[in-house]
Amino acid sequence: MIPLIVDTDPGVDDAFALAVAALAPEVDLRAVTSVHGNVGVEQTTGNARRLLGTFGRPDVPVGRGAGVPLVHPIDRRSDGIHGDDGLGGRSADFGPAVAESPLRAVALMASVLEASEEPVTIAAIGPFTNIATLLSARPDLEERIGRIVAMGGSIAFGGNVSAAAEFNVWGDPEAARRVLAGSSVPTTMVPLDLTMRITLSADWLDDLAGTGPIGAALASTRETYLAAYSARFGHAAMAVHDAVALLEAITPGTVTTTPMPVDVDTSTGPGRGATIADMRGAEAVAAARPVDVALEADATAVRAELRRRLARPPAS
Repeated sequence: MIPLIVDTDPGVDDAFALAVAALAPEVDLRAVTSVHGNVGVEQTTGNARRLLGTFGRPDVPVGRGAGVPLVHPIDRRSDGIHGDDGLGGRSADFGPAVAESPLRAVALMASVLEASEEPVTIAAIGPFTNIATLLSARPDLEERIGRIVAMGGSIAFGGNVSAAAEFNVWGDPEAARRVLAGSSVPTTMVPLDLTMRITLSADWLDDLAGTGPIGAALASTRETYLAAYSARFGHAAMAVHDAVALLEAITPGTVTTTPMPVDVDTSTGPGRGATIADMRGAEAVAAARPVDVALEADATAVRAELRRRLARPPAS
């Protein structure tokens, strides 16, 4: 069993990722923590609770996390892609909602790590505010984290929220810098360079909808997301960024990584939130702690694995 914490801002692609985590028989899902991001933290917390209810996981505690970034406020959300409620206008169709933990996100993560007899994987699939706070407040717990798998950043693709920045990193660049450049925890970064190449077509989603109640619920969230991607890229397909990262978290080797130091632009200029990877090879890796950056994967195999896992019935 893989002990796992998911830190998330649901989000359509977060919903797909959370379903993979909640339904995987080899995963011991010990906590889900919410964070500001695609929508505000009130909504992301409610979405996480409703999604876990749909997936039959009332046993998983949900801890409410940060509602704002560490330093600078952000001026927009992703409602143009994820809908006003984060789930394509379909959040009311999910549930019933599981209970919210009395512990806030950082305290809940710390309690899981303190109680664990083996290293815990953290899948960070929203802005990294909660994770950075945990690492800074409880450095004694770093050795209890087996790996952080972080969806975020871009090496050469460019940004999706600005010319330079990917949304999760842009949502809290100071936190992203703490996680990617300031931690000793083994970290895998799954950037846009890879996730934008692993898309789900409308036909794929139609097929998923026919596999059962979970597939149908997930496919129902697609309209705003598909419309946004179609307008930008000219075809009806959507990237499920977070689900790719989650698969790697529970099935190491899903992606092929290259070690390289990564820093984050925390200036207030046009490059804010950009991830800066040092690709000079062994020289760079020897000079600074590297991050394992995922740049390759078998897209067909990833799509097949997602379908296999998302077609499962709710947990009993």
